[in-house]
Amino acid sequence: MKRSGISFWIGITLFLAAALLMTQVIGNQYPFFAGYVILQFIVLAVAWSILGGYAGYVNFGTSAFFGMGVYTAVFLVKAVGAPLVVQIAAAAAVGALMGFALGLLTLRMQGIFFSIATIALTIIIETSITNWRYVGGAAGIQIQRPAASAPFDNYVQMLFFVQALLVVLAVAISRYIQNSWIGRGLQALKDDELAAECTGVPTLRLKLLACVISGALMCAAGAPAAMYVQYADPASAFNLNYSVSALAMSLIGGTAHWMGPVIGAILLSATQQLLTVTISSEVNVLLLGVMLVLFVVGAPEGIIGLIRKIIRSRNRGKE
Repeated sequence: MKRSGISFWIGITLFLAAALLMTQVIGNQYPFFAGYVILQFIVLAVAWSILGGYAGYVNFGTSAFFGMGVYTAVFLVKAVGAPLVVQIAAAAAVGALMGFALGLLTLRMQGIFFSIATIALTIIIETSITNWRYVGGAAGIQIQRPAASAPFDNYVQMLFFVQALLVVLAVAISRYIQNSWIGRGLQALKDDELAAECTGVPTLRLKLLACVISGALMCAAGAPAAMYVQYADPASAFNLNYSVSALAMSLIGGTAHWMGPVIGAILLSATQQLLTVTISSEVNVLLLGVMLVLFVVGAPEGIIGLIRKIIRSRNRGKE
């Protein structure tokens, strides 16, 4: 294994160890409520970047996948009382199927046409859930949390650690894709899809694979959300804010590297959590818009691109 790979897995191990240690030594519940949201957006941003960053297909359907993850969990809890691990696994499977279906139907579209199709997907699914009374319909449904499993004292701590595991899974998959032939193929079709196809790159297969993986991770991230708030309703589960936030976090962090969405998600979601406590949650959308405009104009390649630019300029200065 290369040195970079060893460093990566050491970092992942330390991250999980720190998350587990937090659940054992911190008694206050708020850090876990806030931390869960930050980790959730890291997964969504990383998942978005697999299709939107590597392949260049701008996806506004994040909220559709996230909402389906929420309602897959709600259905399983109400129907059979499924445990959390089954809820997440089932949501990932549903997300993969949704991604495959979306890919077959829309990935021959390009540019704005694909983006519009993903928005339409959100509207269609939200309308269907709103009219499905078994899972609460438009009025929503209350969810009762079960008892927490050892070594966690309460369910919120467990959800926090579970979301940390999903972050590790999402980041590891994104890193593997970037460094493998899949990432090189996606980059080729992003640069020039027609040229990539003419040189033998299986563009449609790669786009379908990216859509399946991205959809599975988004749905998996949504599955614990119903237990997190102990309530689910279509307006909240399919909120367009998830789509806008995942896109903005990826672009602000930078889509050229797997670390970009992670940095963007931590920066934006942590700031939003701070503003929610100190000022108002309504300021979050304003912050999102302002930061997105600033980075698109001033640093179109995101924070990662800005760092690389500074390093290159310093190296040239030394020469």
